[in-house]
Amino acid sequence: MKRIIRDRDQGIKYDVHWSQEGQLIEPNGSTLTSYLGSVVRREIPITCEDWRARVLDDAKDKIWSETQKLFIIEDTRRDYILKLAGKLHRGFRAFLSNKILRDADKFFVDAELPKKYADLITAKEWETFKFKINTQKFESLSVVNRQQASSPTYPYRKRRMGYARLQQSILTKENSSETSLSEHILWKEARVCKDGAVEEKV
Repeated sequence: MKRIIRDRDQGIKYDVHWSQEGQLIEPNGSTLTSYLGSVVRREIPITCEDWRARVLDDAKDKIWSETQKLFIIEDTRRDYILKLAGKLHRGFRAFLSNKILRDADKFFVDAELPKKYADLITAKEWETFKFKINTQKFESLSVVNRQQASSPTYPYRKRRMGYARLQQSILTKENSSETSLSEHILWKEARVCKDGAVEEKV
């Protein structure tokens, strides 16, 4: 991250590439995603629950302008970038809720704000966030969400790599002239473990 911040300050900009389906790919797809996540965490408070709220319009404009300072992106991609920003914001909130404020059994833990986030989250925001996480309403919603998203029979195995970048990686390794893979092939490849097998969730 330090390198790309230095490049930004020096006026260096990265090209961004897109798949035939309009999805973000390499080179620089993962770099953009990481940078966008850092901007979102800085500009949008964790207490924000509705990404569509009009009060966020100025912050979204800032996110878009900050992204354009470092990456060459057409204006037509603005909606895509902001949708990705919203997804990253929800992911950060989920991380704090599930990994910092809950134990292994999913019970609430009154944890202190991690020091590495002290420059992003105020003490007041953290206390407000903790209060919401510890309400019965939030817990009920969390249970429903966990049940809906829980343990698919064949879980996705590629971590942060989305389908678009996975597809690009496979085609590059095979030195293929094709621009896309069949859906069933891509689905299988997304669930292959390090040993090359597709394991069913026990």
